[in-house]
Amino acid sequence: MNLKSLLIVTAVGVISLFSNPLSAQTTNNLDVTVEGLGADTVYLANYYGSRLYYSDTTIADASGHFTFDAKPFDECGKYAIVLPGPVFFDIMFVNEPMQFRTTMSNPQGDMEIIESQENKIFYDYLDFLNTKREERIPHDAVLNDSTSSPLKVEIARNAMNLMNSEVTEYQDALIDDPRDFLFGKYMGMLRDPKVPTLPAGVEDERFWNYMWYRNHYWDRVDFSDPRLVRDGSFHQILERWWSQVIPPDPDTLFFEARNLLSQVSGNADMFKYILHHMTFESESSKVMCMDRVFVELVNEYYVTGQVKWLDDEQLQKIIDRAEALRFSVCGNIAHDITLPGLDGTTWESLHDIEAKYTIMVIWESTCGHCKKEMPVLQRIYEEWHDKGLEIYAIGNDFETEPWIEYIETTNYVDWIHVSDNPHINAQDSALKLIKAGVTDLPSLNFRTTFDVFSTP
Repeated sequence: MNLKSLLIVTAVGVISLFSNPLSAQTTNNLDVTVEGLGADTVYLANYYGSRLYYSDTTIADASGHFTFDAKPFDECGKYAIVLPGPVFFDIMFVNEPMQFRTTMSNPQGDMEIIESQENKIFYDYLDFLNTKREERIPHDAVLNDSTSSPLKVEIARNAMNLMNSEVTEYQDALIDDPRDFLFGKYMGMLRDPKVPTLPAGVEDERFWNYMWYRNHYWDRVDFSDPRLVRDGSFHQILERWWSQVIPPDPDTLFFEARNLLSQVSGNADMFKYILHHMTFESESSKVMCMDRVFVELVNEYYVTGQVKWLDDEQLQKIIDRAEALRFSVCGNIAHDITLPGLDGTTWESLHDIEAKYTIMVIWESTCGHCKKEMPVLQRIYEEWHDKGLEIYAIGNDFETEPWIEYIETTNYVDWIHVSDNPHINAQDSALKLIKAGVTDLPSLNFRTTFDVFSTP
């Protein structure tokens, strides 16, 4: 132990021997006094991405004093103290003694950081921003006034540019601070990587800039720090990356997803957050073929036991959902549906169609949207039939009469029309047909096979 360390330890020992244990914060607990609060319930809430969740509860004493226990490193991050009202203010919950004093009437503005370097720099920054907001008010007024003279407009713009530069410099100092503050990491995540000067000989500048930006997008994130998911900035850059930076192509998205997840495999909190976001976004996306990404993510991570945070029932629901979509995933060969045609006796197989291109459509005679889209398909059929196009149309009516009647009153009779009916779906009939090899269960259950919850 060197002399400096010895002196520090000795000093701490002296303080602990001779000072009142209640007068100094000697643990990593959170110690807060809110003037005007009184004896009331106080909540501690943690940010998780863009949302806020209740984490703990305590009761303040008559003077408005309360504490919350310290947290392990992987549970630290941005939190909020929620007071009656509700009124809340943000804090950085970190592994250091934290002691604050504020007021019920203005908890952020009256905040006094008695102990906590992390929160001192956090609230100093908030105070700095508030000062700059006040300073820009008269300049905003000039710029928003159409009668302002050109000279006043120029002065206001120069002042605004100067303030923006001051804010940027302040942020740079926090991000680059060697003390590696958590708040600096949060702020750094919102900074886009700066694309360097274009190398000589590059022909497509726009494409080169895009690929450099895409390949260096995550340079600003410390993948080893689990605390980063407990702030909205991480969610913000993840959402932007998924929806705007990576092109909406299933193969590209899944490739990039695997690459990103491999980089955070040692960070359970970040792995969980990223995988959950990708899974939800791909399953619920309105963009065609994104369900393929969902199915591949489930097969790669959920089926293989890498998702530890779900109970068995929740996990199985996700796996079952992916299984239900497997027949309709873009890029896969469709299942060989075999159903009876218009005469009710001729069974038409999808894979037996001799055509260069086959469109399979599931429709219903009472479906308003279908009635708008069917003429579009008919025009495509008329234009492309001689070039090798066929349409395999599955009627979703279940009852035969309205299905046949609609077809006979339209000009879609040249398509290959098939459907089921109550007779072939009766249990005895279905078993006989399947056993005889006429059809199979996925064909008779085509609504489930192709995830037909609505038509279209």
